[in-house]
Amino acid sequence: MAHDVLGLKEHDTHIHDHTAEGQTGRATVLIIGILAGGVLVLLSYLSDWIFSDMVNMQGRNWYSDTLALAGALLLGIPIIAHAARCLLCGHTHMDELVALAVIAAIAALDYKAAGVVAFFLLLANLIETRTALGARASIESLLQLAPKKAMRLTDDGEAEVDPRELSEGDVVRIRPGENIPADGVIVSGQTSINEANVTGESLPVDKGEGDEVFSGTNNETGAVDVKVSRAGEDTTLGRVKKLILQAEETRHPIMRLVDRYAGFYTPTILMIAAAVFLFTRSPSVAVTMLVVACPCALVLAVPTAMVAALSCAARLGILIKDVSMLEVAKDLSAFVFDKTGTLTTGELSVTRIMPAGEVDGADLLAAAASAEERSRHPVARAIVAVARKAKVTLTDPTDFEEVSGLGVRATVDGSRIMLGRRTWLAEQGVDFAAMDEEKYAEPEGLSTLYVVRDGKLLGWVGLEDRTRKEAREAMQRLHDLGIREIAMITGDRWSVARRVAREMGCTEVQAEALPKDKLDLVAQMRSQGHSVAVVGDGVNDAPALAAGDLSIAMGAAGSDVAINSANIALMNTDLKRLPFLIYLSKQTSRVIHQNLLFGLLFIIAFMTLAGMGWLTPIWGAVLHALGATFVIFNSARLVRLGEDLHAGEGEEDAAPRAKVERVAATA
Repeated sequence: MAHDVLGLKEHDTHIHDHTAEGQTGRATVLIIGILAGGVLVLLSYLSDWIFSDMVNMQGRNWYSDTLALAGALLLGIPIIAHAARCLLCGHTHMDELVALAVIAAIAALDYKAAGVVAFFLLLANLIETRTALGARASIESLLQLAPKKAMRLTDDGEAEVDPRELSEGDVVRIRPGENIPADGVIVSGQTSINEANVTGESLPVDKGEGDEVFSGTNNETGAVDVKVSRAGEDTTLGRVKKLILQAEETRHPIMRLVDRYAGFYTPTILMIAAAVFLFTRSPSVAVTMLVVACPCALVLAVPTAMVAALSCAARLGILIKDVSMLEVAKDLSAFVFDKTGTLTTGELSVTRIMPAGEVDGADLLAAAASAEERSRHPVARAIVAVARKAKVTLTDPTDFEEVSGLGVRATVDGSRIMLGRRTWLAEQGVDFAAMDEEKYAEPEGLSTLYVVRDGKLLGWVGLEDRTRKEAREAMQRLHDLGIREIAMITGDRWSVARRVAREMGCTEVQAEALPKDKLDLVAQMRSQGHSVAVVGDGVNDAPALAAGDLSIAMGAAGSDVAINSANIALMNTDLKRLPFLIYLSKQTSRVIHQNLLFGLLFIIAFMTLAGMGWLTPIWGAVLHALGATFVIFNSARLVRLGEDLHAGEGEEDAAPRAKVERVAATA
């Protein structure tokens, strides 16, 4: 906000749940004082007409002067006091110009002008304050959706408690129409949940046992019991709210540039006004110049646009942790995408198994699933899931070891099992001669993992991961917005990588890559002069995310690592948010420059007119208020962006699971 004569930002360092509400109430009380002062000034004008016969020899009306002076003091003292506090603290702001204008008008005995100037300046300040608080209130209302009570299940039944009293492990019951009080996992029941305030998607999501739910989301249809995993400020909603409010306090590069020259502005304006006064000997001209020189529109140019952009992004489930990242986003020229979980659904399914020679298919599947049972990797979950569907008996592994990006080792029933890429197993001395025939060839587009027991090759397991439905359209929009390079890097096989890259329209692809290779690719693209954005799921891509100019975590809802590892977190997996983010960045930059240009032209033009004596102090105050209002409404246009992103367009169907019959047939 440009200045804070009303003192409504004094509590920003103590933000709590009702900050915006409390400050808005304070502004409502203060407006009464402003209106009271305005009424006194208005009555002074009426007194000139009603008591026209009471004019003294100096041509002044005692009643009118008394009312105008009372109104000027009521309105002007807060301005003067605030400016004095700033000077005593060693800060210089535009408030000094406002205070000097009011003091100069009173000294020149032009009480009406002093009152009108103070009234319009305070009115402009109030509009700015209420607009900023309204934007914050809209963000808080979006996030403060946790219910006031929760039904905790106990041995004796249900007990109504404050959600802040919940702790990890508690089980709560949520009925249809109620908001969920904490993050957790459904342990009983099925329902549809509206997660718009977290993910930005307004279409309800079907949830059942084992599915995660988030605090503040709305339970629409069925009753469910939820086991609490995070409560209070530790919930996804609590962390998102905290980061959004922190983002409001960060500084855009242009804001820092304006601050750099703010200390020179007031002395310069004072010298210009003093020089004009020496030539014109007109206090009215000097006062008018001081009024129109208040750079309210100029200083409001950036923060109003930033608040509007943050509000727009939050509505669509885009969590921007630092507003300076909006400046970076508009200059991006390259994107680096992880494949699994980003361009694809990440929900792998086993679609084929190929035993070697006389090996039994069930034996191959049992060895692979037993070795992978302790891994949480998507590949492991897919193999274990299909083995259980096929009713294959699994054995708990020992000496389990996961080799990042390569495979796993484990001991199963006394035998050493290795499962992973062919290249890695070849380095371990595995002989692939038993599967060199053409019938064992790896199909195009499938991810294959070879299984070895005690050095003997058992065969391979083929998995498939679908691309996201909206991904191709999102890639085309990125190209249209000026992104020259779109690279995809994955640890998967080349045949799979080429298929996905071809579908996505990628300009570069790297496969069978290790985590270090992702860092090397980002460094290479940056060395070529690109401004690089790295997009991943935020879990295994944290090092690469940290290496880019801009890092974006996909599907960050509920993920601590995703929210903490990236500059920007998309709370859902809709890739169309990426081109919108760049569009929002470009539009925000455009609005900021429009505001700055308007502010500069406003000051130059009307200071010139004021210096020529063509403006009165009253008209200067009116124009000042109009200038600030123009900037506010121009910035507010950003809030409405993204309404064409229809909720649900990016929703993914559940990935198809392998059929037991198909596995049996291929075995």
